[in-house]
Amino acid sequence: MTVHIGAKPGEIAETVLLPGDPYRAKWAAETFLKDARLVNQVRGMLGFTGTWKGHPVTIQGSGMGMPSLSIYVNELIRDYGAKTLIRIGSAGGMQPKVKLRDVVLAMTATTLSTPSRGIFRELNFAPCADFGLLVAAEKAARAKGVPTHAGGIYSSDVFYDERPDLTEQMQRHGVLCVEMETAELYILAARHKVRALSVLTISDHLLTQEGLPSDQRERSFGDMVEIALEAAFS
Repeated sequence: MTVHIGAKPGEIAETVLLPGDPYRAKWAAETFLKDARLVNQVRGMLGFTGTWKGHPVTIQGSGMGMPSLSIYVNELIRDYGAKTLIRIGSAGGMQPKVKLRDVVLAMTATTLSTPSRGIFRELNFAPCADFGLLVAAEKAARAKGVPTHAGGIYSSDVFYDERPDLTEQMQRHGVLCVEMETAELYILAARHKVRALSVLTISDHLLTQEGLPSDQRERSFGDMVEIALEAAFS
């Protein structure tokens, strides 16, 4: 057990999927894993371990934002031996070509700040995905016929952003979408020499102001979970 994860030794798999919402972790575990069992419920941040096609998999909620994700990822890697960590989450589209329900594979993650900023000081570290996972995820998405985009994303540390000038510059430079966790995930993966990827579903759009109704989100997120699982074990 750790401060934030109540799982016993051996209850966390080396492959971990990380939705932000603990109830999305529950839904994904019940939908895609065999013999899924609850292994963590500290502070309501649910985690489940089961198998997918015979492979052990843990699906652990990570909360909202990079500080929350940093806590869970640090403990999963250092205390439970996680080797492959894939974020599965929602994002806001920032380019006309990126549509609702499309999947985005985050190659890189631009950010203003992360919990690791103090380590790097004046250095602008460029966090990026594991290339093998990225290629495997793109192949899995293509096989499923899911509209998919690979490229740079933006990890924001605020949800209610009031910097339209910053959004405009990111759109100008081809940033595909915005979310709140990936940059720190990729930094921690680099630091601890493990694999990481973010597979994201576009749930709303900054340009069109469209958004998926809540009752459609889980159905749309299924493709993202399957792509992540296929990529992890390719």
